[in-house]
Amino acid sequence: MFRIKNRPKNRTRLEIVRDLLQAGSEKSRKTRIMYRVNLSYHLMQKYLGRILESGLMECVDESFYVITQRGKEFLQMYNDYLERCRKVGQEITETREELLMLEAICFSNEDNSK
Repeated sequence: MFRIKNRPKNRTRLEIVRDLLQAGSEKSRKTRIMYRVNLSYHLMQKYLGRILESGLMECVDESFYVITQRGKEFLQMYNDYLERCRKVGQEITETREELLMLEAICFSNEDNSK
């Protein structure tokens, strides 16, 4: 599972949705999904209801859940978003390092004269 540095340990709503959709990539019952995603029954009901309403998953064969094509597209978009975030974070880190290098060049004599 992808985690951004300095993030709290709790998952965001979108991370929970992503985890539910990934768990639904195989035809599974609600309880199995709940254990795979590590959610309480109450939260499972809440999120699964919203996912079903959104058309990201569907109930088949009375009690099995599976991801829809729209859910697969959501996962792809979410993964693309995470990749862009990773790249932007990397650029920010590199930019900070360049700033520190420039400051060291400009102000290194100032620090030595103190």
